[in-house]
Amino acid sequence: MLALFCVIPLAGCGIGTGATVAANVVTLTTIHRTVPDAVVSLISGRNCSMVRLDEQKSYCVPKYVPPPPPPYCTQTLGDPECWADPEKLPDHAPQIAEGPYKLTTPAQIASAEGRWP
Repeated sequence: MLALFCVIPLAGCGIGTGATVAANVVTLTTIHRTVPDAVVSLISGRNCSMVRLDEQKSYCVPKYVPPPPPPYCTQTLGDPECWADPEKLPDHAPQIAEGPYKLTTPAQIASAEGRWP
């Protein structure tokens, strides 16, 4: 009840109507962005949110940049040994984990580079 009496005098100060505040609270708890953030996200096709700014990140998620290749790790008698440049290996031993290090299928590329949502 006390909170209601504190908010009523501020109704004409540009804070917004109760419906606007309620809509922003609902969207923040469900999709983690305010109503204006959702509009900017839909227009730009990127995931934009004030919550990201609060986490010391950029307003919008940056475009997909492929990660750098992982280090080349080989098995030794003890722990695995990783090399940044596999060309410097003396005998070019086989790698521990082998697999694709980039997006290979059109579906993966479309998912990474696609528009939000």
